[in-house]
Amino acid sequence: MGLCSCVRFRLNTDANETEEQQFFLDNLPVSPQWNYTTGLVYKRYRERGYWTFVLSRSMFNNEAEKYQNNDASSPDNLILRYKSQEIENKLRIENNSRFGDFKLLYGLGYEYRKYNNRTFNRIFTSSGAETIDFASAFDMHLYFAFAQLSRKFLSDRLTLSAGFRLDGNTFSETMTNPLEQFSPRFSFSYSLTNRIAFNFNTGLYFQLPPYTVMGYKEGDVFVNRENGIRYIRNAHLVGGVEFNTDFNARITVEGYYKRYRDYPFLLRDSVTLANLGGDFGVVGNEPAIPRSDGRTYGLEVLYQQRLYKGFYGIASYTLGWSEFEDKNFMFIPSSWDARHIANLAIGKRFPRNWEVGINWRFQSGLPDTPFDEEASALVINWDVNGQGIPDFDRLNTLRRQAANTIDIRVDKKWFFANWSLNLYLDIENVFGNGVEDTVLILDRPLDESGRPVGEGVIVNPDAPPTEQQYALKSLTTQQGTIIPSIGIQIEY
Repeated sequence: MGLCSCVRFRLNTDANETEEQQFFLDNLPVSPQWNYTTGLVYKRYRERGYWTFVLSRSMFNNEAEKYQNNDASSPDNLILRYKSQEIENKLRIENNSRFGDFKLLYGLGYEYRKYNNRTFNRIFTSSGAETIDFASAFDMHLYFAFAQLSRKFLSDRLTLSAGFRLDGNTFSETMTNPLEQFSPRFSFSYSLTNRIAFNFNTGLYFQLPPYTVMGYKEGDVFVNRENGIRYIRNAHLVGGVEFNTDFNARITVEGYYKRYRDYPFLLRDSVTLANLGGDFGVVGNEPAIPRSDGRTYGLEVLYQQRLYKGFYGIASYTLGWSEFEDKNFMFIPSSWDARHIANLAIGKRFPRNWEVGINWRFQSGLPDTPFDEEASALVINWDVNGQGIPDFDRLNTLRRQAANTIDIRVDKKWFFANWSLNLYLDIENVFGNGVEDTVLILDRPLDESGRPVGEGVIVNPDAPPTEQQYALKSLTTQQGTIIPSIGIQIEY
């Protein structure tokens, strides 16, 4: 089995008539990408269980390039050139067994991963101008083992499950010993009646930091390896009630609490990586230390209607909080702190294998950080960044507009002796809704058609070059695109 994708696009430099269009042209890089995943699965059955062998390989190639004013005629105009590759080869062996009333799952795995990165980036931050220029490459061996034992009690009304996982790798001494990434897990489910059950689970989970953080290099030194970067630790606690109806539906209500530790804290701007995760582009390519704590908690409600008289659907609502420490060790909303998230998907099957579905998604506004307008207006900054610099002293003190989209899909299927054919039409964001965002742009004169003309206006031309500032103004942008697609699926 295998899967691959390739993304190619170009900037439409002819669409430059409005201030909004010119802003996007000045800031969007050209970012080709491609990736593939391929693998094999082999199962060997026996009397009381089976073995599973999984072998896979994946590769992701990511590039980005940007020239000032989109003029590639001179190397001096280069602002950003980035290329990275992530290559992963994985082997997992696991055993499923039954011993009387017990069910045992255990296994181990090995992975060989390679990463390379070539970065040139001219930036200007609140600390001043910098040019990031480095190349790095590393490989590492990852290893893990896991086991889980479960059993049903009280005439199958109570199910208990306990297990663990161990993880380690050869990237650094802080991540080599798998006992330091020991992850115990426990869960139970108790059926109060034939329709009502109480579910609970808790456990520890460890996650590798992003490759961009691990691969950042200055000279011949992997800076963040020396800084002791380590696995991100996440403790989960989830509990809730499940109710099954007599018309093939399921309703669940769950509360959750998750606590993060050792999250990468980026030293350039003194901000945790969780508060840059929503940015467009490459994040984490800078010095970092494993310093930040975080927490997410909330309530989830789910209604799932299994196929009933031709109809099916799922509706969910999440009330949640996501908070991470700032540079003063105070918990503040993270960049992923969407207070309200709602989803509604409904489908209907018709005669002759026609099927229609509609999906509605809503998410309340994410946190936003205001600009440092004085630093943003500096000519030496704007000529490099072409956009405002966030004021991280007021990190995530604003909120963006809520997001609201509707998708529609129509399927037609044909079934044959040994294969099937599915044709579909899918339209994402039917009404072209977008999310408003406020950005800083150069305050330039407009012609009769409202098109900005001329260069930026320097408000203090007599000042030293390092103190000269452009006249800036705020612009409200809104990106919303209808995405139609036609697809063919063939199954054997």
